[in-house]
Amino acid sequence: MKEYLEKWDDQIVPWLLNHGIKIVLIGLAAYLLNIILGRIIIRAVRIAVVRDETMTEEAEIKREDTLIHIFKGALRIILIILAVLMILQEAGLKIGPILAGAGIAGLAIGFGAQSLVKDVISGLFMIIENQYRIGDIIKIDDIGGTVEKITLRLTTLRDINGTVHHIPNGEIKRVSNLSKDFARVNFDIGVSYNTNLEHVIEVINRTGKELAEDPAFADAIISPPRFLRVNDFGDSAIIIKILGDTKPLRQWEITGEMRKRLKIAFDREGIEIPFPQRVIHQAEK
Repeated sequence: MKEYLEKWDDQIVPWLLNHGIKIVLIGLAAYLLNIILGRIIIRAVRIAVVRDETMTEEAEIKREDTLIHIFKGALRIILIILAVLMILQEAGLKIGPILAGAGIAGLAIGFGAQSLVKDVISGLFMIIENQYRIGDIIKIDDIGGTVEKITLRLTTLRDINGTVHHIPNGEIKRVSNLSKDFARVNFDIGVSYNTNLEHVIEVINRTGKELAEDPAFADAIISPPRFLRVNDFGDSAIIIKILGDTKPLRQWEITGEMRKRLKIAFDREGIEIPFPQRVIHQAEK
């Protein structure tokens, strides 16, 4: 016991007062640097990202938030690596051989890390080209959902069922952004062949205008849904194309509301939405 106390007084306490305090200071400095540099990144990105004439204020904020998220994530990783190396050195470990060994190991696995490099390069181009941002709804091949997280290596989507998909950026060949700049109401509706088309067009355009003037939906609509053209002659109906522009992410809400109002308006105006039917003519004997 006496020997233990002597060792504590002679070795451990001095080490704690010297190296231990330095280790704590290194950790504290890394933490404070993360906060300070993170705030600098936020201000720098807010200033650097300039909105062009085609970019809405909401789109500008999305792009800024995405860049901030990526840069702060990269900063955090760099600070952690530096802090760990400094702490190891302060603890008495020689980091030179560790770095040399890491370099040799890096060369050994370099050929196997080609996919990682590909992911990072693809992520950089995605960020530079502003293909999509956090909060956008996109479709990558046959997977669609809301972008929850973007890093240089991965894009994370959550689909409508709540399932989370992690997709390496290097595997993304084609991406469709459903929520960039503006969106569209775009659907077909069928009316009976004995319907007065001019009457149908008037009802559709009036319904779209009323929807656009409704305070509950006015802020989401850029141009009211309206008649575009007769799109097809179906087996049982004349197919009419309806088109309108909305703000991003509001197209599904406006489309559903427009369908509901059209059904009510058609019922009121006596316009028939036919269902598939077959007419049988019996030949006279």
